[in-house]
Amino acid sequence: MTLARLSLTDFRNHAAAEMAAGPGLVALHGDNGAGKTNILEAISLLAPGRGLRRAALPDMVRDGATGGFAVFSEVSAGDDLAPVALGTGIEPAHPGRRIVRINGAAAAATALGEWLAILWLTPAMDRLFVETAGNRRRFLDRLVLALDPRHAQHGNRYEAALRARGKLLADLANADAQWLTSLEAQLAEHGAAIDAARQATLAALSAELAGQPDAPFARPVLTLVDSEGAVRDAPW
Repeated sequence: MTLARLSLTDFRNHAAAEMAAGPGLVALHGDNGAGKTNILEAISLLAPGRGLRRAALPDMVRDGATGGFAVFSEVSAGDDLAPVALGTGIEPAHPGRRIVRINGAAAAATALGEWLAILWLTPAMDRLFVETAGNRRRFLDRLVLALDPRHAQHGNRYEAALRARGKLLADLANADAQWLTSLEAQLAEHGAAIDAARQATLAALSAELAGQPDAPFARPVLTLVDSEGAVRDAPW
């Protein structure tokens, strides 16, 4: 799928903007402060997650606007197929709740991953490989999501089960043992699916890199450390 049309309403510094993309690569250019990054952020909202800047939804509304904001797009799979309409935004009555529509019908944000695969690497992420493992996992999960839209669902359910288990363990004396067992089963199920998707993505990337011709740049080696094995085999 390719992004053929983008429309913004009261998003960041854009009161109203309409853009249509031709075939091939697209480059945005303009003066500082013109709103180029804001356009990229709007596009990033057409995928599951919090977007390029991970900003709060109300912060994306244009200063002075009286309503919410809207991002509308049409994605195309070719001349023989009808375009698909993807839209997201917020309403004034519910500024903290994201609305998603696919061909006019309400949908969950995770459903966006079935239509567009979006990945970004920005200058603000230049410390990705020297900061926390959590930041690297989030970047890896964005890669995985581009290949497997179900990855977000497993991640959301895993996090929900983890939070529920934490609340139970905070009052262990009164915890429901059956409910705790159920949560552990959910964590195992979704955790295994998350790990399998991550491993499959890294295997696909490694195979692609191995098939590239030799170049003057070093070829990266991609691995995902098994934390359980790392602890088991640690010298202590």
